Amino acid sequence: MTGPRSGGPGASQKATLGGHVTRQLLRLGETVGLSAAACESYADVLVEALGGVARRPLELPPPDRSFLSDDHTPVEFSLSCEPGVAPSLRVLLEPGAGERDLAQNGRTGLRVLREMAQRWDFTTDPLDELEDLFFPPSPHGPLALWCALELRPGGVPKVKAYLNPAASGPGRAARTVRKALKRLGHREAFASLPHSDRHLFFALDLGDWTEPRAKVYLAHDELSAVEAGTLCRMNDGPDPAEIEEFFRIAAGHDAESGQGGLEAGGAGAPERGNGPRIVRRPVQTCHAFTDTGAGLPSGFTVYVPVRDYARHDGEALVRATTLLGRYGLDPASVLRASAAVSERRPEDGVGLVAYLGLAHQRGRPPRITTYLSSEAYAVRPPAAPDPAADARPADVPAAALSAAPPAAS
Repeated sequence: MTGPRSGGPGASQKATLGGHVTRQLLRLGETVGLSAAACESYADVLVEALGGVARRPLELPPPDRSFLSDDHTPVEFSLSCEPGVAPSLRVLLEPGAGERDLAQNGRTGLRVLREMAQRWDFTTDPLDELEDLFFPPSPHGPLALWCALELRPGGVPKVKAYLNPAASGPGRAARTVRKALKRLGHREAFASLPHSDRHLFFALDLGDWTEPRAKVYLAHDELSAVEAGTLCRMNDGPDPAEIEEFFRIAAGHDAESGQGGLEAGGAGAPERGNGPRIVRRPVQTCHAFTDTGAGLPSGFTVYVPVRDYARHDGEALVRATTLLGRYGLDPASVLRASAAVSERRPEDGVGLVAYLGLAHQRGRPPRITTYLSSEAYAVRPPAAPDPAADARPADVPAAALSAAPPAAS
């Protein structure tokens, strides 16, 4: 895809994927105030969940073309910030990475999740109820199962499972989502979803959650800020103007920031009456359901794939800190986290900051989430300054760019 990451393949023949992500997790945990004991416990769980691929030397290519990140590292980190509380660190991983096929990938993922349930004493009943929908004998698609851990003090995380609606074929994805919501008691939820171009993920909160969520992730091709502002279906949700402002800043369309963005009204940026549009990797939304009687979501998140609309990570970090400032949040946490994940200069690549997300959940203040790529295998070079240039890395399939995830809200 690109040259090797700084300090990565070639730096040490003994370097392994497990060692790489362990070092990142330990440094990240320190930045958010987790104890050394909790960080070490979580690192052990991460390595155990990755299985054999954790022992794989980084001098070898990725074990498979994981859809979880552009360089196929089966791990992604994120930092969620909201007023009044310490930043929350999450890690998203693909337990079945490196398995011989997608069916075995899914079986391994289910086994790992059930082992986590035994370790931390929670039930997998909601996931078990949906197993036949998302794990057919011959699955389709770029993923089978991911899990996310929200790393809390004390060494017991909140757990989330991410499933593939297109497992039985892309044409059946909407039907699969509808059936899954109904089985979980959300009989009217599917009808409340906005128009989209694809159903990307179906996610479940497992474990210690006050209000466990069923979440539907959607992709929206060639979206404008004005259109993004119309997508929330919550009662008493965010004002459309708030969503529009987030979109414009994250995508580099904000006049006040002085950043034009790769598609901010330059050559090749279609406007069609609503301003500049996201024309490469699409914007995603997540609609979270907790109340089976309401029919409407209790949570809404919008994600902008900043890595495809910034020339380098220095620009992406400026946008992240600008957004944090808009919500009265300390930007230092994200700057410390990015430095904990990678020692390279932000200007030397693009993709360390993968997504920026704005989340609204009933009963909570809005939160900003910054998604950080592990970059175990490669670093995308900075994008060309020509606004009409195609920044898609030659080694990343167009299908992956159409729907690569944030998936840890």
